[in-house]
Amino acid sequence: MEWNGLFFFNSALLGVGLAMDAFSVSLANGLQEPGMTKKKMCGIAVVFAGFQALMPMVGWICVHTIVQHFTEFQTYVPWIALILLLFIGGKMLLEGIRKKETQESRKLGIGALLVQGIATSIDALSVGFTISEYGFTMAVVCALIIAMVTFVICMAGVVLGKKFGTGLSDQATIIGGVILIAIGIEIFITGWRG
Repeated sequence: MEWNGLFFFNSALLGVGLAMDAFSVSLANGLQEPGMTKKKMCGIAVVFAGFQALMPMVGWICVHTIVQHFTEFQTYVPWIALILLLFIGGKMLLEGIRKKETQESRKLGIGALLVQGIATSIDALSVGFTISEYGFTMAVVCALIIAMVTFVICMAGVVLGKKFGTGLSDQATIIGGVILIAIGIEIFITGWRG
């Protein structure tokens, strides 16, 4: 692969494809916390962008070092994403149904955000196989493009979630939980078909 417009275009397309799950989770986060600060919105987008850049690089490194072990691990990727997102989404759903939540319990903590970042990007490990013919520098540039695209898409998701979360205040936590559960199921089903 050489440095040309097609390389940058393909990297951006990879970013869009990988960011869709992160977009949906960002939307759910905005729904859950409509009063979120701009700093926190940027933090969410940075975490998702970071994981979406990190995972393809981990995959690339695996291809060039321990490919046989990574192939065995890949069968567990859909299960890991499903379990993580079912846990977070189920917790949100129960909180919304019980309606005993306070404003504090509705706020997204760093631990939950990191789990979301891992859950939505773990399937991006396989992108390391896709970019395995790239040299190290090209793989890093591709990962950075993926991160930039993810950042923009996730910021849009949080902004949309905040906008609609204000109007749906009582149902926002339930909707957010259902979205996360649906994403987990979608990743699981897609992972088994693929």
